[in-house]
Amino acid sequence: MNRLGRVLIPLVASGGLLVYVSTSALATAVAQRNGAAHIMHVKDAKPGKPGGGGIQLASHSGPVEHAAAVYITYWGWTSDPSGEAQYQQNFFSGVGGSNWINSTTQYCDNVPSGTTDCTSVAGAVYTGNPAGQLKGTWSDNTNPLPSRITQSALAQEAASSAAHFGNLTAASNANAQYIISTPAGHSTRGFGTQFCAWHSSTSSSYGTLAYTNFPYQTDAGASCGQNFVNGGTAGLLDGVSIVGGHEYGETVTDPFPNSGWLDGSGRENGDKCAWISSGQGAAANITLSTGSFAVQSLWSNNFNNNAGGCVIDYVSATNQF
Repeated sequence: MNRLGRVLIPLVASGGLLVYVSTSALATAVAQRNGAAHIMHVKDAKPGKPGGGGIQLASHSGPVEHAAAVYITYWGWTSDPSGEAQYQQNFFSGVGGSNWINSTTQYCDNVPSGTTDCTSVAGAVYTGNPAGQLKGTWSDNTNPLPSRITQSALAQEAASSAAHFGNLTAASNANAQYIISTPAGHSTRGFGTQFCAWHSSTSSSYGTLAYTNFPYQTDAGASCGQNFVNGGTAGLLDGVSIVGGHEYGETVTDPFPNSGWLDGSGRENGDKCAWISSGQGAAANITLSTGSFAVQSLWSNNFNNNAGGCVIDYVSATNQF
């Protein structure tokens, strides 16, 4: 689904009068409070080995996404010099149902804080891995892109996106994640030197919204994954799926940081396996129905007889490869 331009949302005012407001005006009213921002560090900021020393992820009693619904907003784009948009859409169109993201299905909610094994808790509600998780894209050139992009501005754009896609209730946003893709040459401060992307949440009239700040990855070159798996022109967009997959997998298991699954050092399932170049859990290509994509591994608590580890291909708790 690709919806372009300005959308008018009907609201019933006092007295039963039906009025219309634009998504840009409505977003100003609904973005209220920003949550913690959980960043993916640039490549050189993290050792290329599994993190956590075997320390397991544990629930912090918050929710997970039971059937992830991904929405991508291209905010203020006027060009796409590296061809990132189509690659990004192809990745998210095919990733649902894959063995790669299937590792998240061992995690759950409706369990006490500190739970590391969902099978030990009656009533645990697990994440799911349905096909067709990309639900819509939007080229937003109606809400002005600020000269300095702040977290508050990104949260407001997430609210605009929720309105644009018609997700106007807490229930419709329980599994939604909004990827706010900013254009080439215009990113939040620190991109490419400190971080590659980050995800957060914001409270709104539509419920709490999970969203990702996703800068134009090739602007950062090798610092954010270019050619990390594939050489030459074949690896130009490696970072788009490596970084995008990192934030997506973390949002599935910790949509409202830091209330979901983290280890004792505050690392999520993507953090613990970022930028591994060789050995167990090394980043690699995966094949989806929509193409071949470079991804990093994700942390699995039940890998290696419940010792934990980084896995690319996860079939089930007992047969992970």
